[in-house]
Amino acid sequence: MTDTSAPGNPSGPQDPNGTSGPAASMRVLGQYVKDLSFENPGHPPVQTQPNIDLGIDVGATPHADGNGLYEVSLKLSAKATADQTVLFISELDYAGLFQLQNVAEDQLEPMLLIECPRLLFPFARRIIAEITREGGFPPLLIDPVDFVQLYQAQYRRAAAATSAGTDTPQ
Repeated sequence: MTDTSAPGNPSGPQDPNGTSGPAASMRVLGQYVKDLSFENPGHPPVQTQPNIDLGIDVGATPHADGNGLYEVSLKLSAKATADQTVLFISELDYAGLFQLQNVAEDQLEPMLLIECPRLLFPFARRIIAEITREGGFPPLLIDPVDFVQLYQAQYRRAAAATSAGTDTPQ
């Protein structure tokens, strides 16, 4: 009789006890426009390239029912100006309902603030492009967003604010 070890578990990593947990999963249960506005305060003929100020904000809140449900909100705002004149202001709050299961606690926040918005972004981008086109302007095609960089910048700002609060002399 030979002593052979069992083959490795291809389904995922094992903990020190030799057992493996269920794989992490994410489901998109729904996507929807929470708020949308487009203002066209002055539509003079534009002779120059307008200056576009773009804002992006990401937030996540646990759903009241629990069960690993989270609402992730992607807010896009754009303001176009030319020669001190506001051409248009567009604001979109686009959200998705996500169900996360078996996600490690240290991976929950990055999953909610990086991966979920990454799935929502193409749909929100299309809505902004269509609303600006319907407003009489060329479609505003927002460049792809690096949500990892956005998350890291937000994390650094929070860490700096925390350390500034704890570095006070006592």
